[in-house]
Amino acid sequence: MRVRSPCGQCAGEWFDGFQNVGCLQVNDKYKPLADDDAIEELKPLTAQEAAAWRARQAVTTPWRVLWLQALVGVVMVALTAVFTGKTAWVASVAWGVLSVWVPALVFARALARQGRHRGAGSALVGFFVWELVKIVLTVALLMVAPRVVPELSWAAMVAGFVITLKVYWLAMMLNVGQRRGAPQV
Repeated sequence: MRVRSPCGQCAGEWFDGFQNVGCLQVNDKYKPLADDDAIEELKPLTAQEAAAWRARQAVTTPWRVLWLQALVGVVMVALTAVFTGKTAWVASVAWGVLSVWVPALVFARALARQGRHRGAGSALVGFFVWELVKIVLTVALLMVAPRVVPELSWAAMVAGFVITLKVYWLAMMLNVGQRRGAPQV
């Protein structure tokens, strides 16, 4: 396979296969490397440095995310009740919240149980299996919604679903469970 070099310095030169073309990609632009450019060597951390690094990292457990999802869901249901007063809308928002929260709870519980009993390979397979179970359960809950919730409001249900689903991002932005005052390396 013949490819043209992506940098402006080597434009017009062709290189075969995956040869090193002497360019380094930096922020979607290419900077030519000089032969004497030193590439920083990676060094392993000492036990103390590794412990300090771990202490600085945010610890967001699935259980904290689930509690935050439940809190956001309860607030959404309460706000819907206060502002609309429509029972069908409140039930629709609640079903949307439950369509996210119940499968996430099943998933977190299953992974917590299997993590104590299995090796890395089977944990990876278990992760994918339980993620599939979570998706199937979510779809099933959404499909039965018209039968379970009388006068279902699809807009309200989807709003509850999407906002509860986005709590994952909210938890990451807020760094739920982040350790404060950890030692610096």
